[in-house]
This record gives sequence, structure tokens and C-alpha cells, in this order.
Amino acid sequence: MVNLIWVFLAVSGIVYAAFNGTVDKVNEAIFETIDESVMITMSLLGVLVFWLGLMKIAEEAGLLAGLAKMFKPVVRRIFPDIPEKDPALGYILSNMTANMFGLGNAATPMGLKAMKELKRLSGSDEASRSMITFLAINTSSLTLIPTTVIAVRMKYDSVDPTGIIGATILATILSTAAALIIDRIFCYRRQRKGQAL
Repeated sequence: MVNLIWVFLAVSGIVYAAFNGTVDKVNEAIFETIDESVMITMSLLGVLVFWLGLMKIAEEAGLLAGLAKMFKPVVRRIFPDIPEKDPALGYILSNMTANMFGLGNAATPMGLKAMKELKRLSGSDEASRSMITFLAINTSSLTLIPTTVIAVRMKYDSVDPTGIIGATILATILSTAAALIIDRIFCYRRQRKGQAL
């Protein structure tokens, strides 16, 4: 569905430009955007490699395992349907830890594995309570260090590229809390409808 929306936007923009006689401006914008996107990608690469390396060092030093252990009681309360020793819990904790450090690319494979394990636990093709909760948390994504945003700010010569860390922490705490509250409200509504039936 998202692909169809992007195709519609691109085609409608080109058709509009053709009717207004500004196709040359569209071509110019496309080539400028391509050039800029390649430059941003190359500059982000160094920062992401640095943070991924730092993350690997933290993992080898046991910092990530310590963080996962620290958050395990909280995650157990958020996901009561998951058995304590199940691998899904480990993948969820790893995903959340990677997201906290702003490493969305590193978090994605763990998130996919977590979803696969949650699907195995539910034994159904329909989304389970834990799958919906995990998706809500993963989308809101509590972030302590927004590495990608810092890299973009550095690329554009920001005076204080790390000045957004405090605001990011506050915003993502609020978004994660809101995601959990909304998830619980809808969960209880579904349960009440199920009991009423």
C-alpha cells in the first residue's frame, strides 16, 4: 500500500509538472537530491560505523547484557504472555537496547526475529497482544542517543549537534509512555468485547 502511495505521488508530480511546463525543474531537483543524498549517506556512514563499533564494544564488555538485565523486569510486565526463558524476550530486549542508542539499522534484524518468535508463540497468523505491544514500543522507540540525527546535524555544520539529546530523551519517553497507554486501552477494550460476546 505504501508503495502505491509513493508511485501516486511521483506520477502526479510529474504529470503536474508536464501540464505547467516545469519538467526541466523536476529533472533539476531530482539530480540535486540524488547528489545531496549520496553526500549525506557518505557522511552518515562514518558516524554510524563509529556508534556501531561502540555498540559492539559495549556488547563485548557486557554493558548491553547489563542493560537488558536491568530492563528485564519492566519488559516482563509489559509482555506477560511471553514465557520467562523464551528467546523472544531476548530479541525484544536487544531490539530495545539498540533503539535506545539510536541504532535503528542494528535494531531492525532483532525486531524481525522478535516478531518471528512472537508469531511462533501465538501459533496464529493474526497479531497477538505481545506483537501489537512490541510494534507500538518499537515505533515510539525510547532513544537516549539519536546518532543518525546527530550525524545529519554535524553534516550541516550545526553549532551544537548534540544539543538535541535532552529533548530527544524527553520526547521519546513521552511517546513510549503514550504508546503503552494507548496499547493497554485498546487491549482492555478488546478483552471487554470478548467477554461480552
